[in-house]
Amino acid sequence: MPELKRYSLLRPTIQTKFRIDFDWWSQNDRDWRVLLQSLLCPMHQEAFTNSVEDQMVDWIDPKTAEVKQVDGVQHVLITHCAKEVGFITEHTAMVDAIFRVFLANGNMPLTPVDLSSQLNRPADVILRTLTGGRVYRGVRPCPEC
Repeated sequence: MPELKRYSLLRPTIQTKFRIDFDWWSQNDRDWRVLLQSLLCPMHQEAFTNSVEDQMVDWIDPKTAEVKQVDGVQHVLITHCAKEVGFITEHTAMVDAIFRVFLANGNMPLTPVDLSSQLNRPADVILRTLTGGRVYRGVRPCPEC
C-alpha cells in the first residue's frame, strides 16, 4: 500500500517551504515526461530522443548522502540543463519560472520569500499562485520541511 503524505491544515504563509512533489506530478499530469523533455538543453534533447521511458538512475542526496533512484530525464535536467544560461528569463511565465527555479536548485525547498528574491516578483503574489485552488506543476507545500 502506498504511503500517504499528510499535509498541514494550516494555511501556508510567505515563510512556508514549497518544492516539486514529483509523485503528485507524475500521477496527475499525463504529459509530465513530455514537459520535462521539452525543458532539456538541445544536447540532452537529442540524447533522450530515443531513450527508454522511465529510465532510472542513482542520485545521491547532497544533504543526507542517501542514494535514491530518480528518473533519468529529471536527473539530467536538474544537474545540467537547469543550470544553463537562459533557462529562466524575465519573460518566463511565473508558474514556469517557479517550477524552473526548483529544477535549477535541485528541488530544495524554498519559501515564497526565497522565490521572490530569485524571480524579482512579490512574495505575496507567488504565495497566492501556489495556494490557489489548483496545483501548478506539482509545486506544493513541503510537510516535512
